[in-house]
Amino acid sequence: MTAARNQAPAVDGPGEMRAGARAGGATALPDPPSPQYRSAGAPSILRAGLASIGLELRAYFRTPDTVFFTFLFPVLMLGIFGVAFESAGEIAPGVTMADYYLPGMIAAGLLLTGVQNLAVDIAREKGEGWLRRLGGTPVSPVSYFIGKAGMILVTSIAQLGLLLAFAVLVLGVELPTEPELWGRFAWLFLLGIVTMTLLGIALSAVPRSSRSATAVVLPIVLLLQFISGVYLQFSMLPEWLQNIASAFPLKWLAQGMRSVLLPESFAAAEPSGAWDLGLVALNLAVWLVVGLVLSLMTFRWQRRS
Repeated sequence: MTAARNQAPAVDGPGEMRAGARAGGATALPDPPSPQYRSAGAPSILRAGLASIGLELRAYFRTPDTVFFTFLFPVLMLGIFGVAFESAGEIAPGVTMADYYLPGMIAAGLLLTGVQNLAVDIAREKGEGWLRRLGGTPVSPVSYFIGKAGMILVTSIAQLGLLLAFAVLVLGVELPTEPELWGRFAWLFLLGIVTMTLLGIALSAVPRSSRSATAVVLPIVLLLQFISGVYLQFSMLPEWLQNIASAFPLKWLAQGMRSVLLPESFAAAEPSGAWDLGLVALNLAVWLVVGLVLSLMTFRWQRRS
C-alpha cells in the first residue's frame, strides 16, 4: 500500500499536462497532492520550467494563426509599407520609408509577441481548464511562467532576426554599425521583452472566457500601435492623442528604437525635440513594475467565477 501511494504520476511541465489532456479527452487526473508530496516528489522548479520552454515552443509553432498574427505580422506590415511608399522616395537624405518604419515594427513585434500572444494564450488555457488541472499537480506557477517567458524570449529573438534580414536583404535598409547604438538596442530590447511579457500575463486576467480573449485583447493592441508612432508618424497626431499614447509603454519603446536606427537629426521630430532615453527607460521600468504587481495580484490557476 505504501509503494502504491508513492507512485504518483510524474509531471514535467504544463505543456505535457496540456498535451495529455488534449490527446485523451477526459483524462483522469490524480487528486491534488499533499504538501508533503509537493516538497518531496515535485521536480525542481528550474528543471520543470526549462522543460516547459521546449513544449511551449512546439505548441506555439503548431498554431498557424498565432504564428501569423504575432510572429510574421510585423514582417508583413514592414513589407507593405516599404513597397507602398517606395515611390515617395527618401524622406531624408539616405533614409527611406522602410528605414523609418523598421523601428516601429520592432517595437510592435515585442508588443504582439509579449502582450497579445501571452494574454490570449493564458486566458484560453485558464478558460478551458488547463490551468485548473495544473493547479492540482506539483507544477509550480514559477515553472509555468519560466516556460512562457522562455518561449517569448526565443520567439522574439527569432522574429527580430527575420525582420532585420527582410529589411536588409529585401528592402535595402542599412543598419547602424556603431557598437554604442547596438548596446543601446540590447537594453531596450531586453527591457521591452520583460515589460511586455509581464503586461501580457496581467492582461490575461481581463477576458472572462477563452472565446472572448481575442476580442478583448486585439483591439487594445491594435489601438496602441496606431497612436504610438508605429503606423503613423507620431508628430502627425494631435497633441491630446500624443499625451494619451505617452502614458503607455509602446510609444516609449518605439521612440527608443528610432534613436538606434534613425539618424540623430530625427530626434527633432519627437515632442521634446530629443530622444529622451532616460524617460524611455523610466517609463518602461514603471510599466514593468505595474505588470509584475498586477500579475501577482490577479493570476489564478482558474477563473474566479
